[in-house]
Amino acid sequence: MRKKPLSYLSGFSAELLRRRVYPVVVAYALAAWVLLQIAEVTFEPLGFPGWMMRALIFAVMAGFPVAAVLAWKFDITPSGIRRDSRPMTGGSALAGTASIAVLPFTDMSEKKDQGYFCEGVAEEILNALSKIDSLKVVARTSSFRYASAGGDPREIGKNLGANTILEGSVRKSGDRLRITAELVNVADGYQLWSKAFDRNLEDIFSIQDEIATSIAEALLDTLVKIRTTATRDVEAYEYYLRGKQFLNRFRKVDIEFARHMFEKAIEDDPQFALAWAAYADCFSLAIMYADPTPRFRDQAREASDRALSLNPDLAEAHASSGLAHLVCEEFEAAEIEFKAAIELNPRSFEAYYYFARTRFHQGDMVAAAELFAKAASVNPEDYQSRLLRVQILRGAGRIEEAKEEALRAIEVVERQLKWNPDDARALHLGAGSLIVLGQIERAKRWLQRALAIDPDDPIVLYNVACNYATLNRVEDALDCLERAADYGTVSADWMKNDADLVNLHSHPRYVALLEKVAT
Repeated sequence: MRKKPLSYLSGFSAELLRRRVYPVVVAYALAAWVLLQIAEVTFEPLGFPGWMMRALIFAVMAGFPVAAVLAWKFDITPSGIRRDSRPMTGGSALAGTASIAVLPFTDMSEKKDQGYFCEGVAEEILNALSKIDSLKVVARTSSFRYASAGGDPREIGKNLGANTILEGSVRKSGDRLRITAELVNVADGYQLWSKAFDRNLEDIFSIQDEIATSIAEALLDTLVKIRTTATRDVEAYEYYLRGKQFLNRFRKVDIEFARHMFEKAIEDDPQFALAWAAYADCFSLAIMYADPTPRFRDQAREASDRALSLNPDLAEAHASSGLAHLVCEEFEAAEIEFKAAIELNPRSFEAYYYFARTRFHQGDMVAAAELFAKAASVNPEDYQSRLLRVQILRGAGRIEEAKEEALRAIEVVERQLKWNPDDARALHLGAGSLIVLGQIERAKRWLQRALAIDPDDPIVLYNVACNYATLNRVEDALDCLERAADYGTVSADWMKNDADLVNLHSHPRYVALLEKVAT
């Protein structure tokens, strides 16, 4: 983004506001006006000479810049007046690259039933900011763990590696909204920017745009104009936010709920490209992880094509199209779409992650490992990309690299399980890295926990089978693999290229099973 001369005036104005110069100047002007009014009424009856009135006027005028300078240099605190030593706002206020973590906004509504809306507003702002090349934005999976209000922004920022925090609250009642937003400097805990909005619900889009734009200008000392949402239909937007909340849970039933919400969103606004892309993802993810209904492939492709036709410059639409081609096993077409998504948004985790899975299906393990590493760099708190990379490195005989990656991956998994102890996927994928590290008994406990949480999930069964095969529990591995295949979600290409299953390849049950899933 190009820096403009007016941005310096904008930054200086923001600094005057932060140092509370404006309130002091206004208060001084009011006090001076009152004083002069009193003098005008009382000096003559009291017999004061005329020069005293002129002297008072000059004194008031001379005091104006003094008051402004004192307001700039000193700050009024609960413990008294002290010198303000805080750095100026704007890009120069922050050491190194400007970075931000956006926390989920707090639900202040009376019934506390607007969590989806609060998260959605914060996520839309986060997504918009993440498209700015010169701004480092902490991934949603990391910052949204701090969902409860009351944490110390300084501590949260240090934990997340961000030098600023955006937090806020939403009170929604009928068609009325009150949204507050506050940008906090992690170094000292002071506000860099804050604002409250009392508006109608239909103004939610302009509020989001203003918050994102103000944050970018405050951090980067740059004049920008950010548009956060591709729709201006409030009801469609609410359905979209509900759908995103369901989809983020990543369970079969939640994918179905999400699909219904996105369908309602595009009924209300047929031009809503993001909703079409998310709608397509629901079909693709169902095929990949939960429900291989054949017609879902066509529906995924049709919906993603619709998103692309509405907005060919939308990275999410290209990533969605790539995923639809992947589940249809159209790997070359998937590659084209994922590359287009990455070119439009180099921070698209989904594009890197599913591009890596595409390469895995094609048997190109070197490229898959590189893409999984890129996905992990874009979202350091994603455990899946790290754990799948461990699997590839181990299969390639790069044991020392696999161990190093496994150590980092287990740290991420442990943080995930701390916040989400029922995440079966973290447990069964993490077990593979524990085996690489020689922590066999702990790996077995994680596998047992995963099966206890979701004993009939085909993805759980498949990955437990991989770990049993690695532990040379051949019959147990085949039992789980056959049960997973019964649900129809096991890919023959993935089975053939999965190094964890190598010691099953000569077994008659495996050969028969591979023939079954390939047909």
